[in-house]
Amino acid sequence: MIKKYYLLSPGPTPVPDNVLSAAAEPIIHHRTPEFSDIFMKVSEGLKYVFETEQDVFVLTSSGTGAMETAVANILCPGDKVININGGKFGERWGKICRAYGVDVREIVLEWGDPFTKEQLAEELKANPETKAVFATLSETSSGTIYDIQGYGEVLTESDAILVVDGISGLGATPCPMDEWNVDIMVAGSQKSFMIPPGLAYISFSLKAWNLVEKSTLPKFYFDAKQYRKNLKKSTTPYTPAISLIIQQKNALDIIKNLGLEKLFEHHRILGDATRDGVKALGLKLLSKRPGNILTAVKVPEGIDGLKLVKTMQGKYRAYIAGGQDPYKGKIFRIAHLGYMGGFDIIIALTALEMTLSELGFDFERGSSIKAAETILKENWE
Repeated sequence: MIKKYYLLSPGPTPVPDNVLSAAAEPIIHHRTPEFSDIFMKVSEGLKYVFETEQDVFVLTSSGTGAMETAVANILCPGDKVININGGKFGERWGKICRAYGVDVREIVLEWGDPFTKEQLAEELKANPETKAVFATLSETSSGTIYDIQGYGEVLTESDAILVVDGISGLGATPCPMDEWNVDIMVAGSQKSFMIPPGLAYISFSLKAWNLVEKSTLPKFYFDAKQYRKNLKKSTTPYTPAISLIIQQKNALDIIKNLGLEKLFEHHRILGDATRDGVKALGLKLLSKRPGNILTAVKVPEGIDGLKLVKTMQGKYRAYIAGGQDPYKGKIFRIAHLGYMGGFDIIIALTALEMTLSELGFDFERGSSIKAAETILKENWE
């Protein structure tokens, strides 16, 4: 039997065919009017997804490069910051800050637990010298969404700025940068932006630019001032990933033609279908505030979580993600992000049922498919 590969992970995510094929076009030079035209269309398209009037800069890096850019450009050695750490990627903010000699107040949450705006207000009251609050829109390790809108409300009453990792969430769940008072937003290409890994995006508010002017941390490749200077000339300070930027232009055309509201609704439908599907099997979610980017599911008692993921990937070629760090072998994660449709969810749940049956878990066969189909039928256009 031919074993077809199904990409159901939270990154990289599937790429539309016409976006993939753009990388096969002859390469062009990046210091030409032809490329500058494409590049500026991408820059404007990114502003649409970020929902900001501010510039959005394109970095040739993974999303972590944009995270490092945020830290290196706004702080000085010894500055005090608050980091909301609810998982593997919230933890990363703290690691980057400490690598640059920043004083981090680390709020370590149980994975899947929320953190309220009232709790943040209390933290700021207790730590008045805070220069920045680092938060995560969608914590990919736990499938949890955080209250960025509420955090923005709190930060408007403070001199501190709000820095948000939107890498897996932006474009899949609402987070309008300007309206929600986000001062720095970062994103990555391989999530809802529907192209391969290799580009990262970052935007600064005017409040954040004030800190950029005062920052003394070392930087070269990730110097935001250089990116701002070169964007005025419709280019980048260093050689860009030309083919990826051309692919991003095509993917942004798809996003704009669909519209952000419909894109958010699309992810909501897939998220509901996945959650109802796994619950119909008697499985439980990890997150107390689950988002529409991916669903993190607790491995049922008596089942080997590592074997579950290996079986889905190796035997059925359904590439979901396993748990990380303390949740390795304890959860699995099914993504419903980017260029996915309703039948991708049916495939994921079918492979899950076949795997659970093989591992000896007792459930009603087809129950997850039936539950997901109900959601999909109700919302099919």
